[in-house]
Amino acid sequence: MSSGMEEGGKKHQHHFVLVHGVCHGAWCWYKVATALRSAGHRVTALDMAGCGARPGRGEEVASFEEYSRPLLDAMAALPEGEKAVLVAHSFGGQSMALAMERHPDKVTVAVFVTATMPAAGKPMSFAFEQLSQGKGPDFFMDCKMEIIGDPQNPDKTFLFGPEYSALRVYQLSPPEDLTLGMALVRPSRRFLNDATMRGDVLTAERYGAVRRVYVVAEDDEWKPAEMQRRMASWNPGTEVRSLPGADHMPMFSKPRELSELLMEIANK
Repeated sequence: MSSGMEEGGKKHQHHFVLVHGVCHGAWCWYKVATALRSAGHRVTALDMAGCGARPGRGEEVASFEEYSRPLLDAMAALPEGEKAVLVAHSFGGQSMALAMERHPDKVTVAVFVTATMPAAGKPMSFAFEQLSQGKGPDFFMDCKMEIIGDPQNPDKTFLFGPEYSALRVYQLSPPEDLTLGMALVRPSRRFLNDATMRGDVLTAERYGAVRRVYVVAEDDEWKPAEMQRRMASWNPGTEVRSLPGADHMPMFSKPRELSELLMEIANK
């Protein structure tokens, strides 16, 4: 695999920080992380709170801030002058947006891979509400959704079902990756009424000032390409790149192409 890193006869090493989507964990980046490391880059793949190999259950995560804390802490810990290439998938786009707002000077570029992309000046919940329009309970087939928390202010947890995953999430991915996913996904909290999700936290001066690229998974059955492009249009200056033949899990369906695209974006 060509890294495209030659610059003045020297290799330029990037630090990629990878953020997973709902129900998933750092494990879902195993192909992309391997490709990036093999090309000479540093890679940090994170588990958000209550996800992947982290202890505790998703329903026990008290807030979206707490959920995103592993990413926020990783960015805060970067040495002075060091920047990272942030890459987020699906629901991870909202955690990445919060990190961009908190640490804009530490981000070389933020890459949204078929990710939820909030708009500066609007609550992060706005993007989720737009994505949910027209999707009734039947759309999610055998996924499990449970009501949790205070009955006066309830929240939900969500877990992918095998049928839904096979038809609308992993439909172009290798079957062994679907098997892996079904073995490792965990229920995730949605944070529907969370103060950070519903607050005015993303500003044009900070979040909006970071270089942003949206990678459209053209064959995503869960988050259609049209919706992905609409989210990118909410943020003027966002570069849009296309990934044909990618389902909602491009790290599985198009790992080589995604890895090469990430390195190309980082080198630009």
